[in-house]
Amino acid sequence: MFPRLLILFTVIPLIELFVLMKVGAAIGLFNTILLVIVTAMAGAYLAKRQGIETLSRIRQQLSMGALPADELIDGALILVAGLLLITPGLITDTFGFSLLIPYTRQKIRDMLKRFFNDLMGRGGGVWMRRE
Repeated sequence: MFPRLLILFTVIPLIELFVLMKVGAAIGLFNTILLVIVTAMAGAYLAKRQGIETLSRIRQQLSMGALPADELIDGALILVAGLLLITPGLITDTFGFSLLIPYTRQKIRDMLKRFFNDLMGRGGGVWMRRE
């Protein structure tokens, strides 16, 4: 668990900083800052809009007595996208925007469903192991 956290909190920000420095050298400091701000604002808007739409679909599914499994996973992925998009950096923005595209979000949702189905078939697997 510690190596994953180390990568998450040190290596990824260092890579983001490197990319921002390279982009800043290519297009200038002001344009780079503007790019980061615009992507964060656009991402927040899109995440909010898609989140509201997903919440509406969840309510609709619940009112029909159905379990909104896909919609709940979509909601979690949209939340992650929003978090990635408000984090300064171009790499996190790329991953965040990819989660807001319905096609790629569906593919990731399907992969997550397969992963959790396999996990449940093994009786907990990775989640039950102590590190």
